[in-house]
Amino acid sequence: MRCPACGSELESMEVAGVAVDVCHGGCGGIWFDRYELQKFDEPQERDGEALLDVEVDRSLQVDQGQSRECPRCHGIIMMRHFFSARMAVEVDECPQCGGFWLDRGELAAIRALGTEEERREAAGRLFDELFGEELETMRRKDQERLAKARRVARILRFLCPSYYIPGKQDWGAF
Repeated sequence: MRCPACGSELESMEVAGVAVDVCHGGCGGIWFDRYELQKFDEPQERDGEALLDVEVDRSLQVDQGQSRECPRCHGIIMMRHFFSARMAVEVDECPQCGGFWLDRGELAAIRALGTEEERREAAGRLFDELFGEELETMRRKDQERLAKARRVARILRFLCPSYYIPGKQDWGAF
C-alpha cells in the first residue's frame, strides 16, 4: 500500500497482535483498518506507545490540507473530520472500508484526549451546549401535552376502565 500523504510505501508493523501499516521513514503516518484504532486510542492502552515513535524523514514536506485517497480502496477520497467532540484532532476516514489515516502526531493527540468515557462526557456537554435550550423547550411542551391528555382522560374516565387512564398502566404512550 502507498502512503496517502507522501506516496511512500507503507510497512506492516505488528503491535499487540494487530498489523497496522506505518509510513516508516516517510511522513510517519499510520493506517488503521476498521476497528483497529480503538485498540490504541486511550492512554492506558500501553501497546499503542510503540506507534508513537515512528521514524520520520524530517526533510519531507506534507500538505496537511490536501484531500487523501484511501490506501486500501483505490479511487476513494477519505473524509476529514474531528475524532471527538472536543474538536482537537482531525483524522481521515475512508467512507467505504472504515479505515483511519492518522498523520504524524495525531495518535499522540488522540491518546491525550483521555478515555472513551471522558470523550462521551465531552460530547454530552457539547450536545447540551448546542441543543440544550431547544431540548428543554421540547420537554416542557411534551410535559404540557401529557398533562392535558391526563386531564382529558380523567374527565372521560367513566367511559373507559381505570387501566386506560394515563399513568395507570405499564404500556402505552402515557
